[in-house]
This record gives sequence, C-alpha cells and structure tokens, in this order.
Amino acid sequence: MRRAILLSLLTVAAPLFARDAPPKEEKPLVQLAVLLDTSGSMSGMINQARNQLWAIVNEFLEANRDGQKPRLQVALYHYGSPGLGKEDGYIRQLTPLTEDLDKVSEELFKLTTSGGDEYCGWAIRTAMNELQWSESSKDYRAIFIAGNEPFDQGPVTFKKVCKQAIEKGIIINTIHCSGGADDHWKDGAALADGRYLKIDTDQVVVDIETPFDKDLADLGQKLNGTYIAYGAKGEAAAARQAAVDSKSMSLGAGNFAKRARSKASGYYKNSSWDLVDADKESEVDLAKVKKEDLPEEMREMTVGERKAYVDGKGKERVELQKQIAELSVKRDDFVAKQRADLAGNESTLGDQVRETVRDQAVELGFEF
Repeated sequence: MRRAILLSLLTVAAPLFARDAPPKEEKPLVQLAVLLDTSGSMSGMINQARNQLWAIVNEFLEANRDGQKPRLQVALYHYGSPGLGKEDGYIRQLTPLTEDLDKVSEELFKLTTSGGDEYCGWAIRTAMNELQWSESSKDYRAIFIAGNEPFDQGPVTFKKVCKQAIEKGIIINTIHCSGGADDHWKDGAALADGRYLKIDTDQVVVDIETPFDKDLADLGQKLNGTYIAYGAKGEAAAARQAAVDSKSMSLGAGNFAKRARSKASGYYKNSSWDLVDADKESEVDLAKVKKEDLPEEMREMTVGERKAYVDGKGKERVELQKQIAELSVKRDDFVAKQRADLAGNESTLGDQVRETVRDQAVELGFEF
C-alpha cells in the first residue's frame, strides 16, 4: 500500500520536476544570404566575393552572445543572367543556408557573367521564401544583394518585398556597384532596416604579403591530413576541399592564409563526410560504419583501433588549429600596420560586408 501511494505521488510530481529543469538553450545563429548579379559587367565584384569570403567568415571567430559562439550559415544565389530563365526571374540558388563553406566557395569560383535583366525584387523574394530562416528574433538574419542596374526592374515590387522581409526579421542590405546614382538601392535598404553600400567593382583587393604566410600555408595543408573521408560523400568532399585550397592559393598567399584561419575555426564543419567531425558531433557510431565506407587504412581495424585512430587525428587537428590561430593573430597585426598606409583599400565588398554584419549583429546582442 505504502509503495502504491509513493508511486502515485511521484507520478503526480514528475511534471513539476520536469518544469523546473532548465530548457536546453540553442546556440545563437547567424544566417547570411548573398545575392550576386552575374550580368556582364559584374566580374570585378564576383572576384572580390571570391577573394574575401574567408575574411567575412573570420569576422565571427571572436563573436559570441551570452557567452556562446554562434553557428554560421551562408546561402548563395546569382541573378541577372539570361540563361537562368525569365520564368524564374533570372535567379538561381547555388547553395541553401549551409555550414559547408567549401561548397559556397566552390560555387563562387564557378560563376561566370553574361548580360541580362536584373530583377532585384524578385531575387529578394525568392531568397526570402526558399531558405530555411530561423524564427528566433535573437538570431541575425540578413540578405546582401549586389548589383549595378536599377533596383526597381522587373514585375515584383521591391518596396513590398523589403517590407515583408523585415516583418519576418530579415534585414536587407543593398550593395550598389555602379558609378551612377540610384535612390531605389537606398530605399530598399531603408525599408528593411538595412544598410546601403556602394563599392567600386574595379577595386583590386590588395594581397598583403606577410612573413607568416608560408607557415600558415604549410599548416593549412597539414590540416587536410587530419580529415578522414568516409561514406558516399567522402571522396568527392575531400577532393573539393583540396580544390578550394588550390583556388584560394591562386588568389594569393594572403587569401590562403585567411582560409587556413577559417579552417582552423569552429565554423569549418565537415561532419557529413569526415569521421573526426562526425565522431565529435556524435553523428556516427564507429562500430556501425560499414567496412566499405571506411578509408583503406581503416578497413581491417577493430572498433577500439578505429576509435584510437580517429582520436589521434582529432588531437593532431587541435594542435594544428592552435598553431594556425596563434600565427593568424601575428599576421593580422602585421596586415593592420601595412593596411594603414594603403589609401582607398576599404571600398571592397568584403570590407563593407564585414563592417555591416558586425554593427548589425551587435544590435542583436552579439559581442565581438
């Protein structure tokens, strides 16, 4: 009888204890959608985007909100080329909101330009409706749209779309890439609590060489050796990682150094194809991975040996990431001193986007 009464009391009290348990707090989220005009005269702006993607990512390395580092997701669209089809508004999604930054970089390098009609309102509406935006008012959600033609082209009214975006908490930042004036680019940003930016697409991103670039390049290459590709995506993803490294290096040692810093951060995640990240995120059970899905050197290992091998690569990665972070701080100090002597080097896409995301995120409680 006493036992039955005790069980009854516990059953009644259980919901009370559950209510007292603190809810699991989600990590803060940063979501950036970049919409690039790929009409004929925009190759300079696209080159700036390729060159400064990793600098934009690195802006969030020291960011936090309430002591937590945010997750970073980037989406990429291009619009304004005839081959994209009038029925779709001449716009195409290249990546959804994703943490796979290599995929974003890969798509940037694929972009080519050709003449066409640029429907900014339609492009914004597409990104606003297609992407999986956070519903939290605390998260930073922003669209950056860059182009050089009149902002009011096309059948979709930009004023209506920009108002709808900010009602959903999505900020619209406009990047005008023309020497002429167009107040509609300013109006679009103002309607969605965004910032109007103007850049010179012919501005060359100055690649400042430093004494630390070679060591950072070597460490970045060594970092690749800590990745253990597995499963259906593994081989192709590892090849893409190496290809993006090569493309980054083609833009200069400085660009590759910035990429190395990004790769050494928590924003560079590859749990869908790398066993180290997957094990760290508890997204894989090493005992259940099929032999044929493992790299050749792991196929005859016992479960214990697999775990030791993955842990060893993980420790090696942590050490390399630490060295990259330390050298990157020294490189940043060196570049800051050199940049002070370079007149006119602050009008590029990356410079203005970095300043904008920092200022807007701070208003939402992020700290840098």
